[in-house]
Amino acid sequence: MKTLLILFVVIFSNRGHCTESQDQVLSIVPKTQEQVDIVKNVSTRYETVLWQPVSPHYIKEESQVHLFVTANSSKTVKDLLQKHSITHKVSLANVNELIEMQTRINSTDPRASSTFYHKYHRLEEIYDWINRTSQDNPSVVKVILIGSSFEKRPLYVLKLSLNNMPNKKAMWIDCGIHAREWISPAFCLWFVRYSLSYYQQHQDITNILNSMDVYVLPVMNPDGYHYTWTKNRMWRKNRSISDTSSCVGVDLNRNFDANWCTQGASPEPCSEIYCGAFPESEPESQAVADFLRSHKDSVQLYFSIHSYSQLLLFPYSCYLDEIENHRELSEMAKEAAEKIQKNYKNTYKHGAGAKAIYLAPGGSDDWAYIHGIKYSFTFELQDRGQYGFLLPPFLISKACNEALTAVKSIALRVVEKTQEERNSPSVS
Repeated sequence: MKTLLILFVVIFSNRGHCTESQDQVLSIVPKTQEQVDIVKNVSTRYETVLWQPVSPHYIKEESQVHLFVTANSSKTVKDLLQKHSITHKVSLANVNELIEMQTRINSTDPRASSTFYHKYHRLEEIYDWINRTSQDNPSVVKVILIGSSFEKRPLYVLKLSLNNMPNKKAMWIDCGIHAREWISPAFCLWFVRYSLSYYQQHQDITNILNSMDVYVLPVMNPDGYHYTWTKNRMWRKNRSISDTSSCVGVDLNRNFDANWCTQGASPEPCSEIYCGAFPESEPESQAVADFLRSHKDSVQLYFSIHSYSQLLLFPYSCYLDEIENHRELSEMAKEAAEKIQKNYKNTYKHGAGAKAIYLAPGGSDDWAYIHGIKYSFTFELQDRGQYGFLLPPFLISKACNEALTAVKSIALRVVEKTQEERNSPSVS
């Protein structure tokens, strides 16, 4: 990967003024509080987008900041950082080329293409894939319309069900809650393909699907995702219109009723972590919450897939307190991280969200836990910042296989615990 990145830089440097003609990502490390304040100011005043952390509020001394900077602002921003002796480097010099590479139109039929799952896909292609997958597997896959987005795009959930075992439990996976995190919907497609292809061939997925139904929401934020393909690759929120501001969009992962809009979220519509007018104000979050409420007796395992940072997180993110079964979830996440390390030589940190990264109230995983889904996880997939939200297609396979390893590891543990509970004698 480093060789490829160096090649890109050399190629574009040879063309001329690479740093002034390309959008870039800067890696910045402020050392003092004064430098922190300057970086916060830079991230809000110029044509920039904070990648990490997600809000200026979280910028602190000696912590790495990943800042997307447009070509128009590149020189001004770098001159300002240099003037104040703020440590920085260009971590991605070829942003425009990476975006172009990822958005090349793929006209192949998904049923005929062996490379379909190694590419990113427009929303229309994902909808087509959903239809084809259900048509090709009518006895196993059912498509459920759980609602629609602010701009009236459908929210489709695929239900994978291999048998009609009574009192069957279920797990939920949602992807694409944040629009720019393209590896997330790619994983949902990857997981479904793997499940349908290797059922009764691989013992782990066979055990999971024999024991649990699986609900998969490939794109929770279809309006935002469509917008990243057509207007702004760096868009994060949904596309709802505010009654009080000209700024568009709500952070759907701050919009659930889990210590809503407290420290770590913002009541300001222009913020990337805007919590919305009230809990479940957005049709997307309300649709997911309504569906899970109506299936509260069966869904016992929840996964929300994000990027980037390589983290396996569990509640709470909205409180610093530990959940009742903290140790149990910590052991599950630790085991999953160890399997990723063993199989793919990649490191994933694990822990409760609030302590592992920062307070993030209104999240879907905390809401799921609070409402009775005691096994609730958020995964942050590849990478650690080399490509960030622009993870190249050649890394889709590795990122998805790592996430698949973790999902299977945790799901098998939940299956075991469920079977133990069923077999244990009742206490009179």
